[in-house]
Amino acid sequence: MTEPVRRLAATVQRLRDEVQEAHASADGRALIELAKGILVERLRCSPVQAAQQLDGLAEQAGLSLIELAADIINDVAADRLTETASSTTDNVRLRKAESGMLAASDVQAVAQSLLEQALVPLGAASVAVWAVDSDSSLALAGFAGFTPHEASRWRYVPPAVATPARQALADRRTVWLEDLSRAGLPSIGPLAGGRVAAPAVIGGVIAGVLEIGWAHPLEPQPVAVRRQIDALAELCAHTLHEGSVGRVDEDVARLSDLADGVLDPALVLIPQLDQGRVADFRIHHVNERFVDPAGRPRGEVDKTLLLEAYPMVADQGGLFEKVEHVHATGEAFRAGDMPITTLVADVPVTVTADVSISRFGDAVLLIWRLQDETTRLTSLLQHAQRLGRIGGFDENVLTGEVTWNSQLFELHGLPPGASPVPLDQLGTQAHPDDAPAISRFLRAVLHHRRSASTAFRLQRPDGIARHVRVIAEPVLDADNNLLHVRGAYQDISAQHWTEVALAVTRDQLAQTEQHAAERDRLALQLQRAIMPSRPDPIDTFGLDIAVRYLPAESGALVGGDWYDAVVLPSKKILLSVGDIAGHGIEAATGMVVLRNALRGLATTGAGPAKLLGWLNLVAHHLTDSVMATAICGLYDPETRTLRWARAGHLPPLLVRDGKARLLPLARGSMLGVVAEAEYEELQFDLAPADMLMLYTDGLIERRDRNVDEALEELRALAETTQGPLEQRLDLLVRFSNADTDDDTCIVAVQLS
Repeated sequence: MTEPVRRLAATVQRLRDEVQEAHASADGRALIELAKGILVERLRCSPVQAAQQLDGLAEQAGLSLIELAADIINDVAADRLTETASSTTDNVRLRKAESGMLAASDVQAVAQSLLEQALVPLGAASVAVWAVDSDSSLALAGFAGFTPHEASRWRYVPPAVATPARQALADRRTVWLEDLSRAGLPSIGPLAGGRVAAPAVIGGVIAGVLEIGWAHPLEPQPVAVRRQIDALAELCAHTLHEGSVGRVDEDVARLSDLADGVLDPALVLIPQLDQGRVADFRIHHVNERFVDPAGRPRGEVDKTLLLEAYPMVADQGGLFEKVEHVHATGEAFRAGDMPITTLVADVPVTVTADVSISRFGDAVLLIWRLQDETTRLTSLLQHAQRLGRIGGFDENVLTGEVTWNSQLFELHGLPPGASPVPLDQLGTQAHPDDAPAISRFLRAVLHHRRSASTAFRLQRPDGIARHVRVIAEPVLDADNNLLHVRGAYQDISAQHWTEVALAVTRDQLAQTEQHAAERDRLALQLQRAIMPSRPDPIDTFGLDIAVRYLPAESGALVGGDWYDAVVLPSKKILLSVGDIAGHGIEAATGMVVLRNALRGLATTGAGPAKLLGWLNLVAHHLTDSVMATAICGLYDPETRTLRWARAGHLPPLLVRDGKARLLPLARGSMLGVVAEAEYEELQFDLAPADMLMLYTDGLIERRDRNVDEALEELRALAETTQGPLEQRLDLLVRFSNADTDDDTCIVAVQLS
């Protein structure tokens, strides 16, 4: 380095140090000036006398001016920061962080001040401030400790993506992760090291999430540090909430107008706060269609508190808890046949209602339809079925008896005396490509016991194909046991072809929409061509192999899940599943690249860990920023040994002697995140009758469960399956509790 360059570098460093010192000095001066103001108010003195008093008190106490100022502010404020500070050093650090955040011009500046003033002393390396949007998605509002390029990749997180911040929002609690790599959750920045995600709550509403990262695994933290992080999240909430104050009355007025236009009984609820927390909700408005379960007139309920009008809804998991959750997170709630208990002459009376809860601004819209109204609407539905030539059915689940009306026989092309087709045989009457949709429909009605509908192509015995929609509703007894399934079939062929004609016209008028539709269609065709939904089972070297692929319910959500099971030239068997991040044609083409690359690399004879290392290079260097999780296994028929490795994927499931367990997690980051990555390789021996299953997250994901709970449900379900491998796989797919409509890929093997 030449002398002029060295002098220039030294000058730049000196100026940088002066700027940092100026910032620190400014934060300190702000605390001192605030303390002076407190003394002026308390002592009724002039600013000069307050400054002299502050100097004298600091000298007597043996403290610096900043330390004394922080103590004075704590004594007056008596807020969350006061409660969390366990020492004078903590007082100064937290108050300087608060001062810097208040002086910041935007959330980005808040994040930087937060990291420098409050979190670096705790060993943290990064911070992200997420704002919660109205659809419960997350937007990156501010960050520090990450590169701008990394931040640009995480500007928006959809509601269905599981991250530490998403978990904190859904659970409404601070999430502590010792090591992100072991949690299996993607997030901004490195996928290793400690993470903490704390909800930023103000007025009972989660305005955002404060996520803090450490470069190393996080040791258990003392209670004081945990309280400090919660207090800092509350400061972030005030910053994120700025700009929404003053719109509450406008939001409530608009929501009341909306409630008046709803055809069902509706209530507008406003939170009632007690020390910043929601204690109850006031019934601000009820529409003209409001029906009180206790039979009271509208005037006795309007303007009262929810728990005052309906004290019995405070039970755990009841209506009040659902309203509180929707208000806090913004995530809408829907439920059919929800019990609502109220008091009639001091006697508890329970009615059943279809409930819908949504948040608009700071108010909540509660809609319910009581059972008597449901009965009235059912009669209207029957009248509409007769006019619309819709065929109805009733199936007794206990006896197997199926009843059809005459129009349903005509729709199916069967004579009136023929045997009706039960619901569980519906797939035999449909086009093979509609099997996944019918499987989801049957699982929703027969297993989850909720109303559902689906459209399919009916293959009639006379060779005529019709487009049909089936709608079904389960009937339960008092103990929640399934008794009947009632519903209707509707011939929508004319509507289908009308929609096709309209789609053609729309495509001619809008080239952009045509291009998007073509991309989705190509992606779906590409997936189905490479991975059929139900290929023939494989039996080789005494190992039964079965696979399943269930595409997303919506074509617009075509993803990059893949499976593979192939016999290599070495006579070993390659087993793999993977999940590309994202959806659409990019994800589908990325899936093709990685799947075929793994097949080619596997012919070299390398082990699973080495194969994933090479595949990571392919994802990072030879694709367009593809990121994916994957599991790769090699089974040796001679030794019955399976060697396997994982790249950020869910653990394999092993069922042995009727007991199911998840295999220990092998270390390994997602594919494509970093240029160089190492993967741990594990192995175990398969015993006769063992069943091993590799799967993607679409099999287990639920909006109301975290990953650990979903995995435990899958493990318990796997222990109930018996029989041939194909049958066991069908049961796992049908009775899975997943509800995110994501792609699902499964590879299962069973040793004979």
